[in-house]
Amino acid sequence: MTSRIDTTASKIEARFAERVTRVTSICGELTYEVQAANLLDVCKQLRDEAELKFEQLVDVSGVDYLHYGRVEWSTQESTARGFSRGVDQTPIEVPPEKRFGVVYHLLSITHNVRVRLRAYCEPGEPPLIDSVIGVWASANWFEREIFDLFGVLFNGHPDLRRILTDYGFIGHPFRKDFPLIGNVEVRYDPEQGRVVYEPVSIEPRTLVPRVIRDDNRYDPQLTSAPGK
Repeated sequence: MTSRIDTTASKIEARFAERVTRVTSICGELTYEVQAANLLDVCKQLRDEAELKFEQLVDVSGVDYLHYGRVEWSTQESTARGFSRGVDQTPIEVPPEKRFGVVYHLLSITHNVRVRLRAYCEPGEPPLIDSVIGVWASANWFEREIFDLFGVLFNGHPDLRRILTDYGFIGHPFRKDFPLIGNVEVRYDPEQGRVVYEPVSIEPRTLVPRVIRDDNRYDPQLTSAPGK
């Protein structure tokens, strides 16, 4: 499998030269970054080139890198007022032009190989990137989902509208700055005979993180002993 990935990588890098950049993947998958301006051209060639033939778009994912690298839930300390939300927080500063990314998961049925392609949206609000429906028709609902949850606009999409949230929903719930408690709540009002929207009544609270403690009861030599 490694030799097949290396062979595919050499073909992609020879074909696209400076237009794609290989990204290290902790799970060993072949991953590249492409500039938004080159996205459509690169995708078409990945699909059509005989040596590549990535005919199938398996999935499209949106990513918000706003709080990328922030550690909140694993901590070894607590405070007198309760558990902290992370003692050592060193978030990575993400530039505005790299806040929102779109990741394309491609499969070559012909050569039985996979590749991931990541592009960053144009900065600003709303974030914008070209639609790949003209390359893979299966991108239609994937792009609608990303628009709904992240607020990314796909230039050239023929029917870009919400697909998961309710009618009249405000905001995009997968954005890192979207409140965990939401903005509104709904209930059925028997007097009015309909569903009504009201300001959310849940009070914001700090959840309790997982605290790591040193305890001899969890010593590997004890937990892995025969009969334990």
